[in-house]
Amino acid sequence: MKKLAKIFLIVFTLSTVFTSCRETTGDKVEDAVEDVADDVEDVVD
Repeated sequence: MKKLAKIFLIVFTLSTVFTSCRETTGDKVEDAVEDVADDVEDVVD
């Protein structure tokens, strides 16, 4: 039982680390849209 709990804890920790640090394509798209909006505002000014 203790071995199973340790394995579960390790798998949970690894999955949390890898999923929380990954940047999704949605985040990249949002950043690109914000950059373009900032550039447009600079041109208008």
